[in-house]
Amino acid sequence: MTNQRSPLVIGNWKMQGSLALNASLVHALLALKNVSVAIAPPLVYLATTRQQLVGSAIKLAAQNVAAEGQQGAYTGEVSARMLADVGVHYGIVGHSERRQYYGETDALVAKKFIRLQEQGIQPVVCVGESLAEREAGQVEQVVSRQLLAVIEQCGIQALANAVVAYEPVWAIGTGKTATPEDAQAVHRFLRQLVGSYDKNIAENLSILYGGSVKADNAASLFAMPDIDGALVGGASLVATDFLAICHAAKASLVG
Repeated sequence: MTNQRSPLVIGNWKMQGSLALNASLVHALLALKNVSVAIAPPLVYLATTRQQLVGSAIKLAAQNVAAEGQQGAYTGEVSARMLADVGVHYGIVGHSERRQYYGETDALVAKKFIRLQEQGIQPVVCVGESLAEREAGQVEQVVSRQLLAVIEQCGIQALANAVVAYEPVWAIGTGKTATPEDAQAVHRFLRQLVGSYDKNIAENLSILYGGSVKADNAASLFAMPDIDGALVGGASLVATDFLAICHAAKASLVG
């Protein structure tokens, strides 16, 4: 890796797992050293997973957060304050599945971003285009709109304590992956977009790739100068695959 940003790998378990499976996965990951790793189990397993991570450098991430506030009459919601209380370090906002299945808008994503930072949780804001948008040549238009919604609502300084994840929607759970060069082009565009506001923040901003990252393509993705790690879905549920991705990230740091 030619830049000085340390690679970060986040495993998003989505709505999958069980107490037994989670314990097995965590146990396999505890041997990881000298690479920044976080895991995002389903909400109900956050506290248990935190206990299993005691003494390790692996961070806890949340898959979602309430936008409304830090407490109140919002049945079924969980606030950033509650997430911080159980030791959450990162919070994913704007994931394509939240946008697609639950109608989350750019404005709502920005509100969730704010809620997380109010509690010292580092947001991981996801951006990405659909296949139709890519084929229409709208990639830069879509990802800039999604990221600018956060910048305009929160200010560019907010990205000094945040992570961006580029996840082409057409490559999530499909087995398809953007080529390293295609992914790099979007990552470079996102960094230049941030750099148009603040070059220092842009240079230090971690931009992860999140589109069907697997053990056999991780190294080639991490070799790109503006790809700083991965937001991993399905492969994060298979210990050997996730470990291989993490080791590829570690190797890119010294490569």
